[in-house]
Amino acid sequence: MPLLGTALLVGTPATMAAAAPASPAPPAGATAAGPSGVQARSALLYEPAKRKIHWHRSGNTKRPIGSITKAMTAVVVLRAGNLDRKITIKQKYIDYAVRHGGSMANLRPGDKLTARQLLRALMLPSGCDAAYALADVYGPGWRGFVKKMNTTARQLNMGRTHYANFDGLPWPTATAGYSTALDQTKLANYAMKRADFRKVVGTRTYSLAAGGGHRSYTWHNTNRLLGSYRGAAGVKTGYTSAAGYSLMFAATRGKRTLVGVVLNSSTTDSTARFTDASKVLNWGFGVRSTEQLVLAPMPPGANVD
Repeated sequence: MPLLGTALLVGTPATMAAAAPASPAPPAGATAAGPSGVQARSALLYEPAKRKIHWHRSGNTKRPIGSITKAMTAVVVLRAGNLDRKITIKQKYIDYAVRHGGSMANLRPGDKLTARQLLRALMLPSGCDAAYALADVYGPGWRGFVKKMNTTARQLNMGRTHYANFDGLPWPTATAGYSTALDQTKLANYAMKRADFRKVVGTRTYSLAAGGGHRSYTWHNTNRLLGSYRGAAGVKTGYTSAAGYSLMFAATRGKRTLVGVVLNSSTTDSTARFTDASKVLNWGFGVRSTEQLVLAPMPPGANVD
């Protein structure tokens, strides 16, 4: 399969021009050559330094992406700043996550947490309660926040993406929010240029002692590539029944960094996305070993998402 086109520069507004990194150009067909044994219905591998898409499968096909949505939630908050502001956790944030069957950071009503802390609650255990808290405050109001998510997507040239909510849960319908492997790789490429984003998504476990108006918390990252795949640096898992088990990923070996996405690796096996990502990365890095990926264990009761 021929390698795909040269990269486009994401972000045309003046506010984005200086900071926006190069991003992949739209896929122009599929190729036969590529990683073998990848189950994902859509996938893409991009190398930022070379501004090159090395491989894709259905890279422009629109699909629901589940909690990978939260990567954009984090980007909107980080760009807004004021991360040390205190946010009071409201009962409605917890009720919302429970009502929709979403993954939770198990926030407690009345606790006061900084936006910086809530970013960990958002991205590690994939807390829908944390997502609502951030969207409510940074919108202000979740509708205003979702509008900012879609505005940012347009600025990043994510032309086949629409965010219906702030966390990727399947409402108002299972497919109301959607994106593509290409668009989400653009987002990963942009986000991983930020040290503050990398610090969050590269953390396996985050513990917060009680004090300062909140109780104690421990959050474990749902991204099991961390600690399992050498050089893994992030970034976000996602799952709904419509999206399947999916992963936005990034890894660095030596001087090379690769970013990409696998969408719907399986609807039943949560580990399939990590196996897929490792196969894609190994192919990209030129690893010839047939050794199977051994995932680091997760603590009992940790979220899967």
